[in-house]
Amino acid sequence: MMRKMTIYVAEAKSQRPIHELEDLLLNEPGVERALVDVKDGEVKLELDETKIKESQIIRLIKEAGFHVE
Repeated sequence: MMRKMTIYVAEAKSQRPIHELEDLLLNEPGVERALVDVKDGEVKLELDETKIKESQIIRLIKEAGFHVE
């Protein structure tokens, strides 16, 4: 089942962290889409909940050194 998720990542406001974050997320099984808004660090995701949960996404982002707001 597909689910939409929106989070805010403090560092996702410049090119390099945005590319790192997108690569990290899109390489994760179950993440179908990841779009980052440069202006405010908003990250919109589409997940296959049978493969990955929201809590796993947040942990993955934090373990990569990003800060979820």
